[in-house]
Amino acid sequence: MAKPRIALIGGGHIGATIAQLAAQRELGQVILYDVIPGLPQGKALDLAEAAPIFGFDLQISGANDMACIAGADMVVVTAGIARKPGMDRDDLVVVNARIMAEVARGIRCYAPQAIVLVVSNPLDAMVTLCQRLTGFSSRRVFGMAGVLDSARFASFIAWELGVSVRDIHAPVLGGHGDTMVPIVRFANVNGIPVMDLLLRKYAGDQEKAQEVMAALVARTQNAGGEVVELLQTGSAFVSPAASAVTMIEAVLNDQKRLLPACALLNGEFGVRGYYVGVPCILGAGGVEQIVEFPLNDEEQRMFNDSVTTIRNLVDHLPVE
Repeated sequence: MAKPRIALIGGGHIGATIAQLAAQRELGQVILYDVIPGLPQGKALDLAEAAPIFGFDLQISGANDMACIAGADMVVVTAGIARKPGMDRDDLVVVNARIMAEVARGIRCYAPQAIVLVVSNPLDAMVTLCQRLTGFSSRRVFGMAGVLDSARFASFIAWELGVSVRDIHAPVLGGHGDTMVPIVRFANVNGIPVMDLLLRKYAGDQEKAQEVMAALVARTQNAGGEVVELLQTGSAFVSPAASAVTMIEAVLNDQKRLLPACALLNGEFGVRGYYVGVPCILGAGGVEQIVEFPLNDEEQRMFNDSVTTIRNLVDHLPVE
């Protein structure tokens, strides 16, 4: 049986790391596309030569002609400029919208049956533009953000409590930016609410526990910026790539996983016509179901604020 074809548009750090992780998991043949001459070819060759060491056996190639993505089962878009210190994700919108417009038209031309995962920032706007310009069903075009944001929230909680990150569940919804919505009420360590454990750690001091949680939430909301400030010359790439591969695997292996994804809402959570991070069932059909649950008043307020930020950005996209 032929392996699925995974086309990665963008050969930077995230694209190359996705290629490596996808190859190591043997999720399918990997095609790396980038406009820079020699870049995707060199990275593909380097990865292919590591196959005997990692133990995977599949085709890996790189090209500068977007026709290379023809017949792809899944296309992952990471193309665009990365953030620099002092920038937020929304600062990238003008440049990356132009890039996304070209990419989306290429996908529509060469891979009309593909499922598309968008990673490029600002995520909520870029996935919107990609879906509009490809004309694909919204089930087949969605974005990676919530898996990453939830992983960051879980990491910070684990470090604070001194427990394994494997046992943390900490969902984050809303837009991929400073207004993202960590759902504190559902954050737990193998079913035990994180707030209960914080109260135990701080001897029942409710004010201290809430103060610590507020700091964890704030760090989650600024986690990408924290990495950018430390690196100075780039942005996060390992954690975004790992998050994307989790979603790729869910689709290609039809796992029916419940994961946060940036999906087009049609009335769910009180939103219609905008891409927002929400819990989704991901399988062979892409976004197979959006899982809605009731938010409390504070969560709904934060979610609405996040949607307003998305709306303000999307409604003024420079490319249509």
